[in-house]
Amino acid sequence: MCTRNGNVYRRIAICRIPRKYEDLDQKNYRNTVRNVTAIRVYPDDVGTVAGLYRKKIKAVFSLHDYNYDLPENLIAQTPMAQRDQARLLVLQRKTGVISHHLFCDIYDLLSSDDLIVINNTEVIPGRLRGRKDTGGKVEVLILDYAGGSKKIETEGNWICQCLVKASKRPKRGASIYFDGGLSAEIINFSDGIYTIKFCCRNDFESHLYQIGDIPLPPYIKRSTDHSSSTDLSYYQTVYASRKGAIAAPTAGLHFSEDLLEKLKSKGIKIVAITLHVGYGTFLPVRVSDIRDHKMYSESYIVPEETAKQINLAKKNNRRIVAVGTTCIRTIEYAADNNGYVASGKGECDLFIYPGYKFKVVDAMVTNFHLPQSTLLMLVSAFAGHKKVMNAYKEAIENRYRFFSYGDAMFVT
Repeated sequence: MCTRNGNVYRRIAICRIPRKYEDLDQKNYRNTVRNVTAIRVYPDDVGTVAGLYRKKIKAVFSLHDYNYDLPENLIAQTPMAQRDQARLLVLQRKTGVISHHLFCDIYDLLSSDDLIVINNTEVIPGRLRGRKDTGGKVEVLILDYAGGSKKIETEGNWICQCLVKASKRPKRGASIYFDGGLSAEIINFSDGIYTIKFCCRNDFESHLYQIGDIPLPPYIKRSTDHSSSTDLSYYQTVYASRKGAIAAPTAGLHFSEDLLEKLKSKGIKIVAITLHVGYGTFLPVRVSDIRDHKMYSESYIVPEETAKQINLAKKNNRRIVAVGTTCIRTIEYAADNNGYVASGKGECDLFIYPGYKFKVVDAMVTNFHLPQSTLLMLVSAFAGHKKVMNAYKEAIENRYRFFSYGDAMFVT
């Protein structure tokens, strides 16, 4: 990848177009390889000639088109005292019309025929601080708690994938020691991720909940290394029930128990899926053309009753409202080309970006996401890149609070 005369150049490779993206500029995309112009350029750091094909990256596929300037003081550091009193920006995706509300107003924005889909994953205290044999500090972040649960059942050991932060990278076979008699051994290291076996005299989960911290995002600053008591309760949805996430499905943080009861009393049906938010959701995009990004898979479950209710709503032309990008990715991944959602469990690695044809979801609740994130790309795919970036601009001008503890959008 290089830049010359303001154009971006990338190598052209012939590849199969995923069916869900075929309608996007299909003719031009298929003819790209035949119609490119061969050029020769000198890379900055190489003295030899490199043969490249000229191809401008289409705007919605360029990583730089998902940048925006955000004043630091608009990054929410604390949650709202009352969950449903956050602000709510409503974006009409057909017209681009924007209106401003409180989140509790969603009661009036939803109809009795709507079906709401929530993600009931529960954030685990998956950040552990320990030490190496040498005494050096180590921080471990558990990525696949659900995978560890399976390993304990089949192999008798809690083995899971983790991120490790240390002054020097631990080698295979190295030991890490934590408080409470918990220790760990490095089993493997690949692509920046460690496989670690945890050893303890008692139940691993009880150790984790005694010494672990809620893994707050790095943009939420705390005066100490540990999350606060407020974070323990507020960085969790009120309906969280299945342990396994390393980050909250933040769109759901705005629903209070009272608001949920009011919605149910209105006749609105609420069903749940589970997607354990993990590394895949927040892995930075490091390629200039977003189509080259690879999503890491995350464990999901679509219960039989949930699939039944979604399919019934679809059949009866009722609006399906997904609470959060994790819900969207899960039910779109579980759906066939006709929008029929299958129950079951597995690993979801669906990356949704502009051009994707949505099969199930009609409206969404979401937070304001980081620049250049896959989450922002998904929202742009749903509502249109220009409309979303314009909504973000208006949100900044109106001093909305951004990111995990921030305000929300309702895109319909």
